[in-house]
Amino acid sequence: MEQQIARNEKQLGAILRRARKKAGLTQSALGRLRQGTVSRLEAGEPAVQLRTVMEALTALNLELIVRPRSTASAADIESIF
Repeated sequence: MEQQIARNEKQLGAILRRARKKAGLTQSALGRLRQGTVSRLEAGEPAVQLRTVMEALTALNLELIVRPRSTASAADIESIF
């Protein structure tokens, strides 16, 4: 999976949804997370706990990398989605 940029909850949710589908997993099959929790995470709901995000990343064999913000505009990033 190529690197993708997420600057908000909805963008992160979209990345996780694509990774889950690429892995051939249903929302119910994503690690120890309940289907409703995965649905809220993929929808970009802002109240999802960091622990939930980290569990989803682990279940998808992904990791979080923190780096300085790129100079791409928000519109450029939104066009990816």
